[in-house]
Amino acid sequence: MGVKVIVSMEVKDFDSWSMAFNSEGPKNARKEAGLIAEGHKNLDNPTNVIVIGTAASKESFLEFFSTSEQAERMKSAGVVSKPTVTFLEN
Repeated sequence: MGVKVIVSMEVKDFDSWSMAFNSEGPKNARKEAGLIAEGHKNLDNPTNVIVIGTAASKESFLEFFSTSEQAERMKSAGVVSKPTVTFLEN
């Protein structure tokens, strides 16, 4: 089945973040973890990014998201706040 995941975070610059998020390395890491995700700019706050995606489970997402490699990808992409993660199910 799977779960929907919504991640909200502040970034230095949306365009720079988007380029990093959509580059080959991060896309491959998400694919290998079984994640599908799209990033969106908050129109009312252009440095707020909302990522909406799906994962096989809450546990599989947290396993991916809590790695040091993911922390480094986020830092390199310009994330400047602790992400807020929300899980949804049908």
